[in-house]
Amino acid sequence: MSVKHPIIAITGSSGAGTTTVRHTFQQIFRREQITAAIIEGDAYHRYDRAEMRQRLAEAQRQGLTSFSHFGPEANLFEEVEALFQGYGETGTGTTRKYLHNAEEAAPYGQEPGTFTPWEPLPEPTDLLFYEGLHGAVKTETVDAARHADLLIGVVPIINLEWIQKLHRDKISRGHSQEAIVDTILRRMPDYVNYICPQFSLTDINFQRVPTVDTSNPFIARDIPSADESMLVIRFRNPRGIDFPYLLSMLKDSFMSRPNTIVCPGGKMALAMQLIITPLIWQLMDRKKKAH
Repeated sequence: MSVKHPIIAITGSSGAGTTTVRHTFQQIFRREQITAAIIEGDAYHRYDRAEMRQRLAEAQRQGLTSFSHFGPEANLFEEVEALFQGYGETGTGTTRKYLHNAEEAAPYGQEPGTFTPWEPLPEPTDLLFYEGLHGAVKTETVDAARHADLLIGVVPIINLEWIQKLHRDKISRGHSQEAIVDTILRRMPDYVNYICPQFSLTDINFQRVPTVDTSNPFIARDIPSADESMLVIRFRNPRGIDFPYLLSMLKDSFMSRPNTIVCPGGKMALAMQLIITPLIWQLMDRKKKAH
């Protein structure tokens, strides 16, 4: 953890509300006039899209059934930790971008599914903001989590995650249901070993829980909306959190445990603003005092 060069890491699966999270943080940074070095977790995949397809085909030929984007074989965990450690110490580092589609790739004159070259982070920046799958990753050899000053988990319950994946991959990527189910099954060991454990290391978790029937995600016709969900917010250390204030500001919210607030799913952006803004103030105050 660094006082001089703070690091905020959002860790969570895609479709968990990460877009809401990104927009909320951008609003806070704009309002508080904070310059953030933005890091996308996808930049730390080990292989580009074409290579990943080859590696997957190779793994299947060898009978390896659990090779996935969630695990260490397909990611640069060491580089994530090195970036966090280096930025914490010096306020500098290098990163790249993963170009998801033609629109993102066009300015670089590259193909979609490729990486841009590694480049230095802009300088100076007030803090580093990571958003991706592995912001709190911890293995026998890597511990990125220990270098972050604020760790936030954003995760849907697993049935909701599957519904979102099924809909996205069918509609926007044209995949068959059978192929998507194969991917879900292949990813499961890495999900259990490398994704889930992060959420016990995070300072705050935002978990979306549908209030409609998702008992068979494979036949769900639509994705439950934010208004058809509740948001479970868990604080690892509830000391210093003004729960009466949060309950008064978040209509229809209640406490289910001494460290957990439940509120309507549509209040996610507001809840994040209320909870995270004071924590960012604290980080920036500590940074000022350290300089």
